[in-house]
Amino acid sequence: MDTATPIGRALRTAGIAEVCDDTAARAMYSSDASLYRVPPQAVVRPRSVDEVAAVLDVCRREGVPLTSRGAGTSLAGNAVGPGVVLDFSRHLGRVLEVDPDARTARVQPGVVQTDVQRAGAPYGLRFGPDPSTHNRCTVGGMIGNNACGARALGYGRTSDNVVALEVLTGTGHPLSLPGTDGILEPLREIVARDLATVRTEFGRFGRQVSGYALECLLPENRFDVRGLLIGSEGTLGITTEATIRLVEDPPVRTMVVLGYPDIVAAGNAAHTLLCFRPTACEGLDSRIVDVVRSRRGPQAVPPLPRGAAWLFVELAGDDPDEVRERARGLATASGAVDTLQVDDQVRADALWRIREDGSGLSARSPQGLPAHAGWEDAAVPPERIGGYLRDFQELTDSYGITGYPYGHFADGCIHIRLDVPLEVPGLFREFLFAAGSLVADYGGSMSGEHGDGRARSELLPLMYSPAAIRLFGAVKSVFDPDNVLNPGVLVDPHPVDLDLRVPVARKVDVDLGFRYSGDGGNFTQAVHRCTGVGKCRADTTGVGGVMCPSYQATREEKDSTRGRARALQEMLNGTLVTDSWRSKEVHDALDLCLSCKGCLSDCPTGVDMATWKSEVLHQTYRGRLRPVAHYSLGRLPRWAALASRAPRLVNNLTRVPGVAATGLTLAGMDRRRTVPALAPRTFRRWFADTAAQRSRSGRPVVLFVDTFTEYFTPEVGVAAVRVLEAAGHRVMITEEQQCCALTWITTGQLGTARKILGRTISELFRIGTPIVGIEPSCTAVLRSDAVEMLGSEPARIVADSTSTLAEFLGEWTPPSLDGTTVVAQPHCHHHAVMGWGADAALLRTAGAHVQRLGGCCGLAGNFGVERGHYDVSVAVAGAQLLPAVEAASDDTVVLADGYSCRTQIGDLTSRRGTHLAELLASRLPSCRSRRPSGQC
Repeated sequence: MDTATPIGRALRTAGIAEVCDDTAARAMYSSDASLYRVPPQAVVRPRSVDEVAAVLDVCRREGVPLTSRGAGTSLAGNAVGPGVVLDFSRHLGRVLEVDPDARTARVQPGVVQTDVQRAGAPYGLRFGPDPSTHNRCTVGGMIGNNACGARALGYGRTSDNVVALEVLTGTGHPLSLPGTDGILEPLREIVARDLATVRTEFGRFGRQVSGYALECLLPENRFDVRGLLIGSEGTLGITTEATIRLVEDPPVRTMVVLGYPDIVAAGNAAHTLLCFRPTACEGLDSRIVDVVRSRRGPQAVPPLPRGAAWLFVELAGDDPDEVRERARGLATASGAVDTLQVDDQVRADALWRIREDGSGLSARSPQGLPAHAGWEDAAVPPERIGGYLRDFQELTDSYGITGYPYGHFADGCIHIRLDVPLEVPGLFREFLFAAGSLVADYGGSMSGEHGDGRARSELLPLMYSPAAIRLFGAVKSVFDPDNVLNPGVLVDPHPVDLDLRVPVARKVDVDLGFRYSGDGGNFTQAVHRCTGVGKCRADTTGVGGVMCPSYQATREEKDSTRGRARALQEMLNGTLVTDSWRSKEVHDALDLCLSCKGCLSDCPTGVDMATWKSEVLHQTYRGRLRPVAHYSLGRLPRWAALASRAPRLVNNLTRVPGVAATGLTLAGMDRRRTVPALAPRTFRRWFADTAAQRSRSGRPVVLFVDTFTEYFTPEVGVAAVRVLEAAGHRVMITEEQQCCALTWITTGQLGTARKILGRTISELFRIGTPIVGIEPSCTAVLRSDAVEMLGSEPARIVADSTSTLAEFLGEWTPPSLDGTTVVAQPHCHHHAVMGWGADAALLRTAGAHVQRLGGCCGLAGNFGVERGHYDVSVAVAGAQLLPAVEAASDDTVVLADGYSCRTQIGDLTSRRGTHLAELLASRLPSCRSRRPSGQC
């Protein structure tokens, strides 16, 4: 079916290469990180400045609005529009030049801020502003919003760090700024007619970002049109290139954490610390810290000083003694109830990550309800922030609304998401106007760095006079007389409650495969956990992150966690994506989801795309013919059990030329994959055969025997038994082979999965002893999915009783691994559900030198085996795993607990992956005496 739009056809006729006007693309770009849903008519990913100009020309001719977009992380609705959306992040994202002598960089608008930092690092230089989204936000977006970030105290706003701009006005006229141009002369006249308004209402304090920065046009500010355009939210021009200022990165940094009795006290203290020249001074309280602990475990929050609210203060300089002295002076003068100086960069980074993830972490309110943007960015003069926080708390209490306040306290900027019930007609609008009036009473700004967008533009008359509002319109008419650029923002604004996404979504809360207990059983609410903050677009593998492996491989929005969530949200809306669960747009978006669960831990809003994909497959194919891979890979445990009756025959058959390839094809699998060999003796058979040789004393523990250990790699189970016995335990197994039903879950066969998993839980509950899982994906099912599917008390008890091997051995002194180098590939489900901290601690205690890899192995259970996924699977492996394995010396241990991880390593390299149990068993004294090689 042809889904092309009229503007899409016009753009193609004009020679634009990459025009996306299918319903899937329009769904992906219908939202940014804000509350608003505005499906575009087309998305263009320009490859050159000439294409940008051509797109603008077509839009002007056709009367279609044009909106510029970077990473789409706008919280105010600045990056959505009803016409054409220009996505600069795909092709125009390069650092063109770094001039270390001039300390500048010339960049394209789609370049990610972190990539600029990487380019400047060899010269000891950095771009000063660093929003919390620095690992995915683009410089063009930062220019559009006049972004600041935590270190604006030290380095200033984006407007303080942009040297020059290349811009296209709404008429297509190119501007090089700073510079003179005849079309700018009317601006002088506009300002000259109302100097008093500009001088008294604009530029009153550093975080007054709302509206246009008209103070830049004053004679005393040298008629700085460049400064005016920064922060104009794409309504005056399109940035096509920028020259930005780089600064030296001080070699010495320290962090001082100050504890206060409450957030008001922290706010009152913040501005008094400015005399100590901090580069950052961020505030938050115990509410958001408690969210981190509950979501990621106690280890995610390093020790904090006493108090219920804290200021995180960073000091930087060239002289370590001077910085330390400044830190001591600051702590003494702070008035804090307790202080802590953090010199260890790893601990400091962990604390800063809490602050960076604030926007996502606060997406659930203290009441456990969805919390929304819209009033997340107000700012007041810094000396008034304590009083504002107190009065704002009273305001939210009067509405019965809650949230987690945090932000740039010494700059006067407060971030908060609020659990306003959007389904109550008029309430959101009423609250925003009440909150805007409060900020105006404090002499503040509706926005402190995110821009006004659709969320706050209508509120501007609360802080500006009618004369100032008229000036905005006059300035807009100079640059964009046809109102093509981002209409409805800043000038002639749309109502703040128009086009809200959540209230119009269809509620789906019956006949579901999972319980969605964290969302009241509501699939719609679960899917709207994705607020669009876009962390799934960032490459966090360098710090052990996993999300989102498919996006890292393809760089396509549809292959990001956010893109998939948008497709699902549009499915629930039903006006653009119309075929419900069976919609092609939804299945195309989910096709390359590896079900790795990386988003469950790495997305600050708690997205679980693997569960949602299973739900979609369950709803789509229930009672219908399924893809062949669902029958082959989805029911693997049954086929493995059957084949294990004659393992040698099956193994020999797969070695006959052509048989394996034919079998793979018929099973819906890629012919380039190998068929794994069955073990000649199952683990349970070994366990029975060796019963007399094993310990009959010690504390009992149940070893959960998964399908992969039972039929393919019993040596892993054997090693686990030996390690557990060495640790003083008596190992038990279930009387009959049990299954976690993982393969049924991932292929959406949830009815069967519930029956299988129910039997397994009943048996494990009956035994009633601690359980150790050795296959991470199966252990994760017992820890998480079982509760979500069954919701029973036995499931909860089994989940609480189940540990990984490393977790269970936490008090045990392991055999020495001194001199052993380990390259570790944690299984994604291990990382996401259980966390890999216990494994790291055990290896560290044993004396091993560990290189922990981030990212996914790329096989991800059935994903990398299925036909059509091989190339992406290999690309994912190529991000971290393959380079690390290839660089490892022969005596380096390649540690991989996941069967799929070890399979991928075996398929794509000449190395063998080793399970933690095998590594530990190989160093046990009894093993070394038996096997000279040290292998058990």
